[in-house]
Amino acid sequence: MKTNIKKGLTISSLIAFGLLAGCSDDSSSVQSPATGDSGTDSAEATANICNADGYTGFYAADGATVMCLDASGNLAFWINPDGTIGTPVEEVPASSAATDIPQDPGTTPLPPEDAPVIPSSASTTCDAGTATFLYKLANVSYYRDTDGATFFFDSDCNKQFLTEIVVSSSSETPAEKASSSSTTGDNPYKPTSSAGTETSSASVVPVVEPSNGNTPVITYAASGASVANNNNCVEVNGGEVVITCAGDYDFSGSYTGNDAQIRVYSPKSDSGVYLNLRGLTLTNNADAVIYVQMASKVFVVAKAGTENTLSDASTRTKAFTYVNANGETKVDTTGACIYAKDDLTIKGEGSLTVKGNYNNGIHTSNDLRFRGETTVNVTAKNHGMKGKGLVDIEKGTITVKATSGDGIKSDEYAVNGNDTVIVEGKGIVSITGGTIDITAGDDGIQAFNNIIFDAGTVKVNASNDGIHSEQNVQMNGGTISVTAGDDGIHADSALHLAGSTVNVEKAVEGMEAFYIFAEGGITATYGTDDGWNAAGGSADPGTSSGSQWGGFGGGGMQSSSKGYIVITGGYHYISASGNDIDVLDANGTAKQSGGVVIVEIPASSGGMGGGSRPGQSGSSGSCSTNMAGGLIDTDNGFTITGGVFLGFGSQTEEYPNCTATSYTAGTAYGSASAAFAPKGSGSMILYGGSVTSVAQVNTSGMQTVEFPNGLKYYYK
Repeated sequence: MKTNIKKGLTISSLIAFGLLAGCSDDSSSVQSPATGDSGTDSAEATANICNADGYTGFYAADGATVMCLDASGNLAFWINPDGTIGTPVEEVPASSAATDIPQDPGTTPLPPEDAPVIPSSASTTCDAGTATFLYKLANVSYYRDTDGATFFFDSDCNKQFLTEIVVSSSSETPAEKASSSSTTGDNPYKPTSSAGTETSSASVVPVVEPSNGNTPVITYAASGASVANNNNCVEVNGGEVVITCAGDYDFSGSYTGNDAQIRVYSPKSDSGVYLNLRGLTLTNNADAVIYVQMASKVFVVAKAGTENTLSDASTRTKAFTYVNANGETKVDTTGACIYAKDDLTIKGEGSLTVKGNYNNGIHTSNDLRFRGETTVNVTAKNHGMKGKGLVDIEKGTITVKATSGDGIKSDEYAVNGNDTVIVEGKGIVSITGGTIDITAGDDGIQAFNNIIFDAGTVKVNASNDGIHSEQNVQMNGGTISVTAGDDGIHADSALHLAGSTVNVEKAVEGMEAFYIFAEGGITATYGTDDGWNAAGGSADPGTSSGSQWGGFGGGGMQSSSKGYIVITGGYHYISASGNDIDVLDANGTAKQSGGVVIVEIPASSGGMGGGSRPGQSGSSGSCSTNMAGGLIDTDNGFTITGGVFLGFGSQTEEYPNCTATSYTAGTAYGSASAAFAPKGSGSMILYGGSVTSVAQVNTSGMQTVEFPNGLKYYYK
């Protein structure tokens, strides 16, 4: 950003504050002092100057210089501690006259817009990441993060966000305001307790006090917490610490007690609050350990090389009353070890152990994000991690053990009459990286809207569904393995197998959705009922698109739903064994135009057996059909126009082509260009697509694709 004072503060505004005495076009941009004769203190006067033309005043790195920023965070001008005004200067060619763009003596000209990101003089090794370099003032570099907040680095490379100047109606200076409030007494946002059920109250939105330029350091010991470098935004009462404005806060030490709590109550207009954990162990015997009542967003940062453990109480006796950003009085009871009402991000390269003894481990009413190479271990009585609006995992090694609830959950929705409806962009679980291991008493991963897998490694062991979305599951990438007590992967609407490597090791129904779109990826599925089951919605038995005759495995003689399977790409192995099974089951139609599909009954199955499906031939090439399901069961047919299809078993309701050829486990069968070695032995091989006949195949010289369960597909 390059500007000068003519582009920012108007002449009339400067005259109004007595700052333009004797100013001409070629005068220095250092103006007369800002205090004037009004008796107003310097900080208030400078804030008024910033506000005069719509700018906002912020303290610079030295805690005394005031920077006047526009709505986009660009520096318009600054006011030095002595009251003189400095302005950014544009670089001009050496041959150009520079008298109309005066430079403030002692300041550094701003670099061009494409200048490299240069750390502040405090440290030459600070990593600004994706932040944008803005300007350099008094040898300190300032940056804008992706959320629009402006910050600089201290000597330890900690981000220090600019503190906004709040204009008071009194003449009391910021320093006097700070000294007049104690850590236990008259602070207007200090929670108080009453007898009986404990109720903490915050009657007003907190006022942001100026920072002293240092990161507050909160240390826990046997007696509670103590704070050094207090920036007037930290309140301490025993083990209770209340943070009331944006910035970085360092925490370390160990403490157990009913008041072992870090509470954040910061204006929504502030930038982020960073809770830097530098070796912290907190156990709260009565409530949550971290409780975010209000903030624009909060970052829990497990610093590199540190181990941090948070454990909450198994019961709740407290209720908290506070005023939210809309001025509404709210009463809360915390429901997790880390409990937030606003956006929460977990990051850092250290370790974080969270023990949710009461309900959830980590819970936010908005968005929950994981952004660092953090080692996170969460145990919870109910849900492990819940971001009501969103759970977005980009990095980290995350282990979740949820005793009775879901491992990862996002369930925001709206209510329309008696219906629950989707909120756009909410109720979503998105995984774009990391290593995640989930053990859950209910669903492993559950979302009201969508579940998206783009990358990462995910392992799920769940008592109910492994992965369940009440709308869609999109599997674009990553490696996912699932063991489930019910469905392995279940989408109430559409399941897209587009690029992930998926291994449903065991489930009742391996994959289930109204629509199953197999578009890419490599998958292996095993179910004790159905392998793939396309079902859901409603069916009208009186129409050609409705339900006709279905196998018992599809819900009885006549199914009560519709469902569709569309296969266009990828490599997919589907298997099932047990009584009354369907390996590939669609309560509507199934179509294949590409990809490779192998279906198998790898072990002996019972089944109903005996009889032909009504309206269908009972045999073809000594291959018989029955009403008991088996390899293929659709209500309205399975059409194959391309790709490779091979099926191995001893029963089916329908087939594209079939030969009554006995086969042996571990021996490859198919054609010279496409073959598979089945896991079990049987008496019937189905085929279709580019495979026009089947026989035993010598696979020497053929290439292979290995399914995630170790079985191989051979091709030329």
